[in-house]
Amino acid sequence: MAENREKLFDQFSPVSTETWKAKVIADLKGADFDKKLVWRTKEGFNVQPMYRAEDIENLKTTDSLPGEFPYIRGTRQDNEWFIRQTIKVTTAAEANAKAKDLLTKGVTSLAFKVKSDFAPKEISVLLNDIDLDKVEINLESCQNAILPIAKALVAYIVENKKEDTFKGSVKFNPFKRLLKHGIDFQGDIVAIAKELIEVAAPVKNLKVLSVCSNMLCNAGAYISQELGYALAWGNEWLAMMTNAGLSIDEVAPRIKFDMGISTNYFMELSKFRAARMLWAQIVKQYGPKCDCACKINIHAITSKFNQTVFDAHVNLLRTQTETMSAALAGVDSITVTPFDAQYKEPDEFSEHLARNQQLLLKEESHLDKITDPAGGSYYVETLTVSIADVAWKQFLDIEDKGGFYAMIKTGAIQTEVQETSVKRHADIARRKESLLGTNQFPNFNEVAGDKIELTDGCKCCCGSHKAENGDAVATIPTSRAASDFEALRLATEHSSHRPKVFMLTIGNLAMRLARSQFSSNFFACAGYQIIDNLGFETVQEGIDAAFEKDADIIVLCSSDDEYATYAPEAFKLINGRKEFVVAGAPACTEELQAAGINNFVHVRSNVLETLQAFNAKLLK
Repeated sequence: MAENREKLFDQFSPVSTETWKAKVIADLKGADFDKKLVWRTKEGFNVQPMYRAEDIENLKTTDSLPGEFPYIRGTRQDNEWFIRQTIKVTTAAEANAKAKDLLTKGVTSLAFKVKSDFAPKEISVLLNDIDLDKVEINLESCQNAILPIAKALVAYIVENKKEDTFKGSVKFNPFKRLLKHGIDFQGDIVAIAKELIEVAAPVKNLKVLSVCSNMLCNAGAYISQELGYALAWGNEWLAMMTNAGLSIDEVAPRIKFDMGISTNYFMELSKFRAARMLWAQIVKQYGPKCDCACKINIHAITSKFNQTVFDAHVNLLRTQTETMSAALAGVDSITVTPFDAQYKEPDEFSEHLARNQQLLLKEESHLDKITDPAGGSYYVETLTVSIADVAWKQFLDIEDKGGFYAMIKTGAIQTEVQETSVKRHADIARRKESLLGTNQFPNFNEVAGDKIELTDGCKCCCGSHKAENGDAVATIPTSRAASDFEALRLATEHSSHRPKVFMLTIGNLAMRLARSQFSSNFFACAGYQIIDNLGFETVQEGIDAAFEKDADIIVLCSSDDEYATYAPEAFKLINGRKEFVVAGAPACTEELQAAGINNFVHVRSNVLETLQAFNAKLLK
């Protein structure tokens, strides 16, 4: 077999990179290779259109195997991950019943969100008849309730003799309040964290210190930013606890990383691989007795930042590719955010779909059967190193400025994330970043107001403390990528008048069809009624039809050459009685502007600002 395979490949002569590039340049027919095909990422590095073996031959990251330090290829020799679902606990008995039901439907990890008044003695009710050998258990609550909950959980585990087989976490995240509310944690972080580690000591795999960089992902942070912040956050725990007298072998295994997943498929896959490698290097500097202390534990959560209210089922497509990224990257557990989570409490149907998205990847795609399938990929290996390089620089910059805690106390990290969020919202407004169903190809006739269930925010103690004397610092943003467009469309929906947009298509067939489609999608982003047409013989005929339909906006769709004639004629016939728009940016734009025509829509338009201006004129 080996002999035959070798002969088969001998039939193909090797082709050099220079030969490939020469062929590409020839096919570009004079266009600049770098400008046309080289992609500049948001993280600040270039991505080439093709990669070859020579691109990774000098990378040291390709030398290890899964389960070997620095764990770039995985912390395990398998790719089995936990499927997690979150349960909000009203009563322990009800939550237990729901948990046992979920365990029959493919869930292997449970996250219980308990209220601050949860009685620790209820742990036995909450976990009754749940097999702690097979099911990962994670508990979340307000920070002032974490210690007694942890004590009760450990007591229950010890009582049931599951100290060696239990896997799970208790989430202590004292930095959340600074990030979300601009107010410091009210308590001794080091003392509480140290006691938590001491309490957890009998249970080998109980994580108690949280790094929740998914908060930053949901706020709009770039991929390398999230990773750099996560590393600095984790290192803050290492420094705090080792300075308090604990060994690195006691501290590092108690840290759990909750990381977000955005829709940039290969970049996210590479991010998790880079995270394992960089975290292992950081922990190694503390001199652990065993390299096993250098293993990172990652729970991946699909992003909320790119989820939408309108055309919400598209969220299923986003979360599916996100989940694939994390699964192929070898994370330890995954939560899929239900598709309807941004406008209501997820119901049984959406939770069912969220579970099945992971089950599909396991039971039908068998992604759990192959460890690090991307290992050796010229593209992924290069991306992994590139993301690691940028994130490492971010990490070092934070450390140079005093560390993660010091920077969030001044609001510096929050401000950086705000700046990134503003940039991303601007890119979405101009369609440089696409959100299918929101700023591109919206569902023309969808309404969403009736399905939005407005709910009050968290009523627990995590945000109840108010800043005094104006001493609150900056906070991370909370608006999703689609928020601005959703506000625009909801304003139209709630108005007593839904503007009508009439496509006056005339002249060159190909151009008028292309521009009417573009303009229809453009104005549908605001929820306007679109009236498209096959074409008119004369401008007068089109204007008459538009007035007959009582259109508010008339969009002229034709070719650049024909606009010089058609646009002034249409503008004159309308005579200010309707809004007039030219679809495109023709060479005669200046002449048309001189004639009084000021509205143009094209690929360089700021879609959001343009539609906001029309809303201000037309909505009642």
